[in-house]
Amino acid sequence: MTRPALKDSALAVEDRVAVLTFKRDDVRNALTSTELVNDIPAVIDWANASPEISALILTGEGSAFSAGGNIKTMGERAKAAPHILEQNYRAGVQRIPLALERAQIPVIAAVNGPAIGAGFDMANMCDIRVGSTNAQFGETFANLGIIAGDGGGWFLIRLLGYQRAAELTFTGRIVKAEEALKLGILLELTEPGELLPRAKALAATIAGKPPQAIRYAKRLLKLAQRQGLDEHLDVCSAFQAICHKTEDHQEALAAFFEKRTGRFKGA
Repeated sequence: MTRPALKDSALAVEDRVAVLTFKRDDVRNALTSTELVNDIPAVIDWANASPEISALILTGEGSAFSAGGNIKTMGERAKAAPHILEQNYRAGVQRIPLALERAQIPVIAAVNGPAIGAGFDMANMCDIRVGSTNAQFGETFANLGIIAGDGGGWFLIRLLGYQRAAELTFTGRIVKAEEALKLGILLELTEPGELLPRAKALAATIAGKPPQAIRYAKRLLKLAQRQGLDEHLDVCSAFQAICHKTEDHQEALAAFFEKRTGRFKGA
């Protein structure tokens, strides 16, 4: 599938791993008042339709991962009528959680700097978060007299549980990188220069697995968040039956017994 035309980000692909870099450091990679709100869903839809892509990394260029909303333009935007504001959220930033929730491949956030407000929420929408020592996180909406209009609470509760999600939401405090690791916001913490190499190494490990199995596994993890056990087991049976019939499954078995690295084709 043809790569999407991007305006405020850059897409690179190597060995089944795609890296999307936000390139609006002038506004700390804000999601509102930039084209990132269009670029991110476009890349996810492209990755979903591209069988040669097995993992996606999101990261920011410059000092921040994403500052979320652009505070400098927030007051002007708020002058619109309530029904217009609602439509703007639906047609704007809310496209990002919907896109990340329908992503069929693992998505890794390589958090290079502050991830604040909707930027924090976007990181939480990813499957895995790796951060540098410069990373900071904040569910800061209450500090500005607003709420997470991007559905951030839905993701924060699932990541940290209700009590911690409530504490971060109600206080609007900033969480530094070391605490983020302890709380489970981050899977790993690196020095700044090691962040992207580590994220790429993790993505490469994922990309080295049978591609269809990874996509089915991702779907099952998402379904497990909202299914009862009986229903989930039915889906597991169906997906497993499909996986057993793939060429990659036979190749994985052969590689195991022959003590070699598998050569998978997504077939």
